[in-house]
Amino acid sequence: MVLWSKEQDKLSEMSTGAIEMKKEAVAPAYHHSNGSVHPVILSDGTQELQQEAGEYELTDVTSFTDRGDQENDRSEMVVIDCRANAKGQREEDALLENASQSNESDDTSTDQSPVPPPPLKETSFSIGLQVVFPFLLAGFGTVAAGMVLDIVQHWQVFTEVSEVFILVPALLGLKGNLEMTLASRLSTAANIGQMDTAKDKWKMIMGNLALIQVQATVVGFLASIAAMIFGWIPEGQFKLGHAVLLCASSVATAFIASLLLGLIMIGVIIGSRKVGINPDNVATPIAASLGDLITLALLAGISTGLYKELEYNDYANPLVCAFFVALTPLWVLIARKIPSTKEVLYSGWEPVIIAMAISSVGGLILDKTVSNPNFAGMAVFTPVINGVGGNLVAVQASRISTYLHMNGLPMGEPNPAPVKCPTPCTTFFGSGVNSRSARVLFLLVAPGHLVFLYTINTMQGGHTTLTPIFIGFYLAAALLQVSILLYLANWMVQWMWGRGMDPDNFSIPYLTALGDLLGTGLLALCFHILWLIGDRDTDVGD
Repeated sequence: MVLWSKEQDKLSEMSTGAIEMKKEAVAPAYHHSNGSVHPVILSDGTQELQQEAGEYELTDVTSFTDRGDQENDRSEMVVIDCRANAKGQREEDALLENASQSNESDDTSTDQSPVPPPPLKETSFSIGLQVVFPFLLAGFGTVAAGMVLDIVQHWQVFTEVSEVFILVPALLGLKGNLEMTLASRLSTAANIGQMDTAKDKWKMIMGNLALIQVQATVVGFLASIAAMIFGWIPEGQFKLGHAVLLCASSVATAFIASLLLGLIMIGVIIGSRKVGINPDNVATPIAASLGDLITLALLAGISTGLYKELEYNDYANPLVCAFFVALTPLWVLIARKIPSTKEVLYSGWEPVIIAMAISSVGGLILDKTVSNPNFAGMAVFTPVINGVGGNLVAVQASRISTYLHMNGLPMGEPNPAPVKCPTPCTTFFGSGVNSRSARVLFLLVAPGHLVFLYTINTMQGGHTTLTPIFIGFYLAAALLQVSILLYLANWMVQWMWGRGMDPDNFSIPYLTALGDLLGTGLLALCFHILWLIGDRDTDVGD
């Protein structure tokens, strides 16, 4: 409703609770009820028109101009747009519709502020129903990766160049450093409406694909350097041919695996939105289900092929490494054109590189443990325990990040108030949606691992019999790993959000890398304890 006064009107007092306009002896009253404004319209006389049954809505009020008092002043209020609902239904006055239609559309388009989408309202059952099938799919993917690692650990390239084992957690961790981060970033963008149009969708796809190719090339190169440092410096031995082999194998594996998994992730997220499934619950587990298997198969195949070339061609490995590195400037140019990926291109290296270093420490533990024939059975279980922990914590971190984005909470305030560190009770036993999801994810650990363990046993994989003692120690290690990761996710995501760091880009690499380190370390501890107490069985599957 637009109203104004002609001639000489004077606004003497205006407050949030009421507006009073003094005109000689007449004072129009404005009644407020639940935020709505009901005007009393004055006629030329001093009589007050009674408000009819219905509801009037004030859509726009122009500013009143103070003027000097003069005698014989008269006031006239002109009502331009008024909506009445005399019978309980909102109807527009037909006589004034044509006159105010254009103005009304302009007013509503300019005055209406964007309303953030409502927070996620999911029950524990709905969360579990959406998560359990991708979780099982991801778990079987890690089982397949474990079976592959159990086989290839006896190949010549793994026995002659044992530092390739150090590359395994670092390159398998790319699914957390790159693919899961990509999935979380695109899931958040899809949930908040940044991929609704075809133009925005293709910009996000191209920018993010180029970004992960840059990151994969750099991380693959640095992972090979870390393998050299952790593997050869303690022993004091260095072979240039093996160093170039590690570099070429690592860079080629990271590049190809990231490209394939990135395309799969984009298809999963777009498909999830079309069928009405929350991409946060689906994308990251599917990334993990194929990530470990594809990456490990590529690493074994590429490293074996390049190792054979060492005997006949000294230039094959350097050329492979140089080819993928030479493509990096092209991907940088593409990623810089998209604002969202441009920011990550310059500021997103710290978590990726630190996560790679953390995973490499887990790789060193794997190398030293698997090299001992007494602990050969650890190889088949390492991708499983690391993969399950990384999958679950990536889902939780992605959900918390989306929750913060969708609720419009301010990111990185200039003077952030000190946030109380969450306790395990608030993380797992709170009433919020994030606590419910943490409980659901934690409860999936034990039954999920039992399914995966008996799948490995049925396929006669590994070198360890599934005794009750082994199962008990294994489940204890898995539950401890996931509980620590879920607690850290609750604290880390909110801590990063309060300091202006997007959790989609920063939290998941750290969390999945810690999952690799915790999983490998706890599993190695289990095998050492089992060996000490006499539960020794190393010939199963031979």
